[in-house]
Amino acid sequence: MRFNLLLLMFVYSLYGYTQNQLDTRPVVGVAKFTCETDSRYACLVTEKVVEMLTNTKRFQVVDRTSNDRVKEELELQKSEAFLDSENLVEQDIAVAAEKLITGHINKIPVYAIRNTNGTIRGYKGSVSFQMKVVDVATGLSTEAVSFDGKASDLMLSPESAVTQAMQSLQGQLEEYFRKNFPISGKIIKVLEEDKNGVKNVLLNIGKKQGVKIGDKFTISFIEMLEGQPYPHELGEIVVEKLSGDSFAACKIPKKIGRELKERISSNEKVICNLIIE
Repeated sequence: MRFNLLLLMFVYSLYGYTQNQLDTRPVVGVAKFTCETDSRYACLVTEKVVEMLTNTKRFQVVDRTSNDRVKEELELQKSEAFLDSENLVEQDIAVAAEKLITGHINKIPVYAIRNTNGTIRGYKGSVSFQMKVVDVATGLSTEAVSFDGKASDLMLSPESAVTQAMQSLQGQLEEYFRKNFPISGKIIKVLEEDKNGVKNVLLNIGKKQGVKIGDKFTISFIEMLEGQPYPHELGEIVVEKLSGDSFAACKIPKKIGRELKERISSNEKVICNLIIE
């Protein structure tokens, strides 16, 4: 019985490893937001951030609502309990978060609107919070950014009032995610080349990560200096075609085609980062 259990755990973890190898999107954890008051609606804010982050389709999102400290995240990844975690948002396999989103709710007022006879006609709510991104490996974080949602319309329940107030922040949150989680990919195939160099390449990122035709990437090769990656920028490339959900074909300018061919032939690490305008 014990042998069968160990075998099952091994197969489960191997399946998880394989799945994670196939999905190259960055892994982002979302910790439970802290709150100035003991509001029973505070969890709705965290849940909405998880939902919006997941809907961008650019990340593997891990719900860490029960572990809201970076140290706890590090310890969690070392423990056996981590292997059995069921807190993964997008799939049922536990993965280690590279970044952790933390937040603090400044206020979350929810109040009932009453009729003249005292009966409740509906509810209105608003929310104000700060959010930052923590690098799990280093513990370094971005500066906290404030978000103030608009007051909701008259809603049937307190929960729906908070949800609508959060929905008013969708555009701001999407922009925040875009700036703090730049898209990065690598060349997985040379589509066209000649004696003068590489002309077209295929990247391992596409629609799933929010890449669009016309998007521009900087292309760089990485030199390791004293154990640290040092990027050398070669130039810019443009997405000409999207293939399926996970690939993008890019045109290579003539001025960098020859050097890029040499870098690829030498098996040097080449990365491509989306240019945020």
